[in-house]
Amino acid sequence: MTSFDAELKTLVEDMFASMYAASGVGLAANQIGVDARVFVMDCPDADGNPVIATLVNPVLVLPPAPRELTLFNEGCLSVPGQFAELSRSEHAEATGFDAEGNPVTVRTNGIAARCLQHEVDHLDGLAYVDRLPVKQRKEILAAAGLSG
Repeated sequence: MTSFDAELKTLVEDMFASMYAASGVGLAANQIGVDARVFVMDCPDADGNPVIATLVNPVLVLPPAPRELTLFNEGCLSVPGQFAELSRSEHAEATGFDAEGNPVTVRTNGIAARCLQHEVDHLDGLAYVDRLPVKQRKEILAAAGLSG
């Protein structure tokens, strides 16, 4: 996406509203049927400080291996009511643009770092369940009423 116009600003506003209405902490455009590399987030970092961001055309950067991984019970608005422990990097950075086209860098840790990784996964066509063993993924999708 390269048009930083009123349509994009409206999309971002709608995404934040939808995310908050669903009690979510992140939402990618493709989760609501929009083919655009855009996500919004409002997640706490490891110190509990809110990380509120819009990222257009994000590029995820993780620390080099070996990196600190954290196991956490992760969920997703696309797989309602289901959670599974998933290991992700404790620290993450994403660069991109805000809705006005200004360069943005979000460098964070804790749940906010997990949120960056989770939302970029969505934009790359992955849900958190795709990172789980096949049997567990099928069970979670079935429990959510989705085909496994």
